Amino acid sequence: MLRKIIEINEHMCNGCGACASACHEGAIGMVNGKAKLLRDDYCDGLGNCLPACPTGAITFVEREAAAYDEVAVEAHKANSSTVTPEKPVACGCPGSRSRMIERAPIDTMPAKQPPTERPSQLTQWPVQIKLAPVNAPYFQHAKLLVAADCSAYAFAGFHEKFIRNHVTLIGCPKLDGVDYAEKLTDILRLNDVQSITVVRMEVPCCGGLEHAVKTALQASGKMIPWQVVVISTDGRILE
Repeated sequence: MLRKIIEINEHMCNGCGACASACHEGAIGMVNGKAKLLRDDYCDGLGNCLPACPTGAITFVEREAAAYDEVAVEAHKANSSTVTPEKPVACGCPGSRSRMIERAPIDTMPAKQPPTERPSQLTQWPVQIKLAPVNAPYFQHAKLLVAADCSAYAFAGFHEKFIRNHVTLIGCPKLDGVDYAEKLTDILRLNDVQSITVVRMEVPCCGGLEHAVKTALQASGKMIPWQVVVISTDGRILE
């Protein structure tokens, strides 16, 4: 039958195993260090595995596939000794699993909270551009912050000034040695992003981050408000 089912891009898969852990039906397994759809009839097409993937390697496709077999899945659960969501994935990396972080409203915080105990404003994980899944639910209707990773160290009030009320992505084109434009384009195309703030350092290599965002905006075909903030190496906002 023709139906919606997941597809795993082996080249994008980093072998973390998070999707196998998230799949309650046991449709996904790890084969030679890569995630693989083991049986079509175990996949219910609901996509619990999609937000768990840190690299965006899993997508939906519509193709000829065996119908979802709930009876077979229940029998598999009863008899299988494979990994379940309650058990750690042997080759997994829990630190790369996508999740949202609930924060109390800022006005409910103690008025005289010591500076060293100021609450984090981060609302999602992971934050690295190359690890964030392009279809994570937190990107919908998000005010997106794309920041050079050095900027949070240079600017003292980074959480309150920039991270607060934003979904945060960080990276360094020089250290990662990649062009983030393709990944950012996918994020913009697949989600209703409301705005983008780029925070970069004054050093030339940070221009790669700004260029990637600009390229992604053009490639996405969307008119999204964006701005660039430049931080000096001594921690001042330059523009």
